[in-house]
Amino acid sequence: MTYRTYSGPQGWEEISPLERSGVLYKEFDTLDDALAWARHVNESGRVALLIEGDDGTRLGKRAITLHHAEAPPR
Repeated sequence: MTYRTYSGPQGWEEISPLERSGVLYKEFDTLDDALAWARHVNESGRVALLIEGDDGTRLGKRAITLHHAEAPPR
């Protein structure tokens, strides 16, 4: 399974399917790794915009933020 974490500069909200082709992303084998990278991106001054998986998983910016707020710090 592959998960892609898309990121962009502060101030971006959601990205459309058309915008995805021009947005930076990093691929991971597990959802946990994709979420960990999203946390790193958000802590480094950028924004994790979307996590999308080959299995149909789709977490937008708000869902990623909620997950991080509920998860214990690493």
